[in-house]
Amino acid sequence: MDYTIKNRINDILTAHISFPNGSVNKQYKALLDLEKWNMADITLLEWNGLEEIGLVYNEENNTIEGIPTESGDHKIKLVFSVADSPKQVKVINLIINPDPRSMWKDLPSDVKDPYWKQDDVHTAGPLYGKHAIAASKRGRSHKNTGAFRDDHFELALNIKNNWSVVAVADGAGSSPFSRQGARIACEETIRFFQQYFEENREQELEEIAASDREKINLVAGQHMYQAIKHVYEQINAEAEKHAAANPALFNDKRKSILEYYHTTLIFVAFKKFDFGYLILSFGVGDCPIVLLHHDEAQLLNQLDVGEFGGGTRFITQPEIFHSKEIPVTSRFKVTILPDFSYLFLMTDGIYDPKFEVVYNLQNAAHWQQFMQDLDGNNEEKVKIDFKGDCREAARSLFDWMDFWSPGNHDDRTMVIIY
Repeated sequence: MDYTIKNRINDILTAHISFPNGSVNKQYKALLDLEKWNMADITLLEWNGLEEIGLVYNEENNTIEGIPTESGDHKIKLVFSVADSPKQVKVINLIINPDPRSMWKDLPSDVKDPYWKQDDVHTAGPLYGKHAIAASKRGRSHKNTGAFRDDHFELALNIKNNWSVVAVADGAGSSPFSRQGARIACEETIRFFQQYFEENREQELEEIAASDREKINLVAGQHMYQAIKHVYEQINAEAEKHAAANPALFNDKRKSILEYYHTTLIFVAFKKFDFGYLILSFGVGDCPIVLLHHDEAQLLNQLDVGEFGGGTRFITQPEIFHSKEIPVTSRFKVTILPDFSYLFLMTDGIYDPKFEVVYNLQNAAHWQQFMQDLDGNNEEKVKIDFKGDCREAARSLFDWMDFWSPGNHDDRTMVIIY
């Protein structure tokens, strides 16, 4: 072999070539820049060892691409020749990182626990002129330890005279029985309004809403106050009952028994009239209720987050009923509007990774991005078809909740009225 060609082959064999690292289950694409590598004189170029890890050499685009399937420090082989020289082999390292999702365990929760609840649920149903879909999924941080889902939701659609009620709650992670607090908060919200409609007490609201828009806020607030007082009393009754039967479980002297059941609560009760939709809303905690109509987003509750100095509040805190800092009346809201596109209720498992700050909840551009996300513009390509069967849409919402967001592995719950 010509001495010049031998030297050239040796230069290529000893040259440093590096590819960017990849990750398992994540699209990979690396351009082969032969000129940059000073290898433009290679006359034959083949690759060995790519297929075993899920990659291929795209000769047309001059790229190595695909979705890696195996993590590790892989030795791939560049088979080349210069001029008419025999084939040569150069070994190149390619690091593929493991899929971070595969590092999480999925341990079942204890079905024998008296406060056990399903790890994951989703449901859907028709409304008067609209649909409702809902899903709640146990967070990865809970799956990893076999802990319970603390989130909860309940829907009561078309209860009476086309009124509907939706309640969502997020049990505090630091409270041992918060999952039960969240369950009671949602179930008792629904139970209160079912009795409320059975007694025809909504007629007062309907008459006022049609004739006196200014007075409706005052009266609706009084009615909603009775609802949250009922919820508080029911959680308190369960706490006292459970503590009396199991005193050893309530052995932290620094906590009241209600603190073991700390949970947030948001709810809406709504109905369509000739004059439009009447929506009653309430919220305590860091779970938002957002009304989206075309490009306008309206936050229907006040979130208890950092700017209020104390972080999250809970329906199980008696002080929320007589707080001067955040009067309980400020937590009630009445909204009357001709129509709306979407009504969202979500826990912080969705809010934190997708909106991050309260400002984004009322930012039209951010909502456009979020709706595109629900329409399939996401890493997993999961699309929620709001025009199709609502049961399929609920299933898609359930799948969409598997999105990956570093550092955000809490329970995820969302209800969408559309």
